[in-house]
Amino acid sequence: MKIIQITDTHLVQSGITVNGVDPERQLRAVISDILAKHADADLLVITGDLCNDGEPAAYALLKEIIAPVPFEVRLLLGNHDARAPFIDAFPDHPRDANGFIQSFIDTPHGRLIFLDSHEKGVIGGIFGEDRMAFAEEALAGAGELPATIFIHHPPMDCGIAHFDRIGMHDDGRLMRRLAAHAPGLRQIVFGHIHVPMTGVSAEGVPYSSGQACAHRFITDLDKPDPLWTGGNPCYRILLLDEQGFRAYAAEAGQTVTGQAPICEGP
Repeated sequence: MKIIQITDTHLVQSGITVNGVDPERQLRAVISDILAKHADADLLVITGDLCNDGEPAAYALLKEIIAPVPFEVRLLLGNHDARAPFIDAFPDHPRDANGFIQSFIDTPHGRLIFLDSHEKGVIGGIFGEDRMAFAEEALAGAGELPATIFIHHPPMDCGIAHFDRIGMHDDGRLMRRLAAHAPGLRQIVFGHIHVPMTGVSAEGVPYSSGQACAHRFITDLDKPDPLWTGGNPCYRILLLDEQGFRAYAAEAGQTVTGQAPICEGP
């Protein structure tokens, strides 16, 4: 199974930049690249901060940009999003019984579970009893294969000073529940931190983030006020198959400097 992950698109109205980057231009370039190279993908997941200010016009722009995608799409909410305008723009997007943007997809390689950590007025993530009810049911019915989790806020400490106070505000509850899932987890896939990251929790759970599609940080783990920068529009290719889980970073618009020869081996 091929899954495309885009994260932190931060769309605003056309012609407006955010932290020196045009998020519409970035996302259009990414979608164009995906359509050209990965039309055979099975799923697109955008892991939150879809829009920068939660504006209806920005969600309408998002809907227009991703309309040509020929495969299934799952959208997650981040702290910059707004629930009501999102639902107005995407009324048929899957929700749980409590109205949160949570769902799952069963695949031959395990269940994919999509979780909602957005809370109005909170920069960090919230995952209370009302959301945990869905997570419990989704995990309980996931079968004997490891599950794969998608969420905006990392449910663990990411070790970056800027995010010390804006991570997941649940005292580690969600992470403990995920780590206790008996068949295990293939990966926790998230966004929020605007830099690529991979790790393994103390309990042995693997996790990773994608690079932000829009503006991103110059990586500085100890700086509480890091510097913004731009870069090529980017996304990740996630493969889930009999070999397990693999993630590949991809960029649109790279400068070609040559072509490697075919390596015959051994």
